[in-house]
Amino acid sequence: MKKFIVNIWAYDHHAKFDVLSLDDPQSLEDAILDKLGENVIKWENLGNTYSNKVNRITYEEVINDTRPIQTKKVLGVEVGAGVSG
Repeated sequence: MKKFIVNIWAYDHHAKFDVLSLDDPQSLEDAILDKLGENVIKWENLGNTYSNKVNRITYEEVINDTRPIQTKKVLGVEVGAGVSG
C-alpha cells in the first residue's frame, strides 16, 4: 500500500485529502471513491476565482525519504548539496 495526496477541483470547489492504495489505477480510483463516500472531506468554496469550465483530479505519491533532493560525491561519500537561487 502506498500513500497518495489527492486534489480535486470541480464546480467552484476544492478538496485535498490522503488515501492509501495499491500502485494501480483501479485501486487508486476505488480508494478515492471510498473516501468520497465516507463524507469526511472538507470542501473549500472557491467562488468566482475559479473557472467552472476546468474540472480536474490530481494525485501524487507521498514518499517519506529524508535524503536531500540534490547530492554530490565528496571524497567518495555522497553528501547533500546546497541549492542556490
